[in-house]
Amino acid sequence: MKAYIVGVGTTKFEKPESRDWQYWDMAREAGTQALADAGISYDLVEQVPVGYCFQASTAGQRAAYELGLTGVPVYNVNNNCATGATVLMMARQFVEGGISDCVLALGFEKMTRGALGAGADGGSFATSPVARHYGVMAGAHGFEMSPPTAQIFGNAAREHMERYGTTEAQLAAVGAKNHRHSANNPDAQFQDVYSVDEILAAKTIHRPLTKLQCSPTSDGAAAALVVSERFVVRHGLHDKAVEIAAQAMTTDTEESFASGSCIDVVGKPMSRQAARSVYEKSGLGIEDVDVIELHDCFSINELLTYEALGMCADGESGKLVESGATTYGGRWVVNPSGGLISKGHPLGATGLAQAAELVRQLRGEAARRQVADARVGLAHNIGLGGAAVVTLLRKG
Repeated sequence: MKAYIVGVGTTKFEKPESRDWQYWDMAREAGTQALADAGISYDLVEQVPVGYCFQASTAGQRAAYELGLTGVPVYNVNNNCATGATVLMMARQFVEGGISDCVLALGFEKMTRGALGAGADGGSFATSPVARHYGVMAGAHGFEMSPPTAQIFGNAAREHMERYGTTEAQLAAVGAKNHRHSANNPDAQFQDVYSVDEILAAKTIHRPLTKLQCSPTSDGAAAALVVSERFVVRHGLHDKAVEIAAQAMTTDTEESFASGSCIDVVGKPMSRQAARSVYEKSGLGIEDVDVIELHDCFSINELLTYEALGMCADGESGKLVESGATTYGGRWVVNPSGGLISKGHPLGATGLAQAAELVRQLRGEAARRQVADARVGLAHNIGLGGAAVVTLLRKG
């Protein structure tokens, strides 16, 4: 059975503590918007998987109750930075498996200012679920006092530079592109445009990554209504419907750890395997994709993901972004929303916000950031620990 997204909603992503709201306020805003987008009422929703990383157990219920008290099952999901896409995947599985005809996928995060700790929960290095990942980094590069997530991705960037000759300017070009894109996104946390030189001159977080190449902590929420084909027909939602053509999640394998490389331990093998799976399932390839929302938590991860998705050969990603192939007028438009670097990164909402952006692009509803004639979109959401989710969306 096919699954379709027929309604999406997103709040503005904002700097933590900049607005007097609670996570359930965010969830109500995004969820209400998704329902209104589809033109259906909450009493038609049969199940509600909810994603977040920093709130207490059953926060999903507290959030969903803002939309209605209908007694439907609510599931609380935490899969680190891949939480939003994991929630979308659960919703799709409920629909494709014939269990439900209408599922609301909801994700939100209310965060605190400052960098994340050794894990999304801010725990210590020793107790973090990703201690094994950081152990690989420490074995190769030591462990410094800079923020752990910036450190492990920064070390992946150093390895890429040493192995392939990638330059700091190429890394900064990712940040420049995504900040430029976000200027057209009123829901983005940042909407300022920076040159490559300005990005290089910004404060260093962990060499070679500067502040303007790192995603911020953010508050925000996103939602998507996932429904069956018969639901689309019954409610006349053909114009709204965007098909989930294929989706796959991969977790770490031996390849992630065997090389002792930060490039592998931050998830490139997971991303590559998930991408191959969706290409095989859908019969589509990267050459069929028009628009991409990918997990640029740090500029280096965008480059690693180009390679994992098959957009270029290993080591060629710096040249790819520098060539203009991943912006308007190029072969693909990557992160038209501004990506995590500039749009923001409220962990539980990120993957769903990526899907929402692609749905709007494929419907032709993305206003000033619209990608011309977009028919196929790809979303990539990754979390250390680990999980990588790749989703292919198609508008018929």
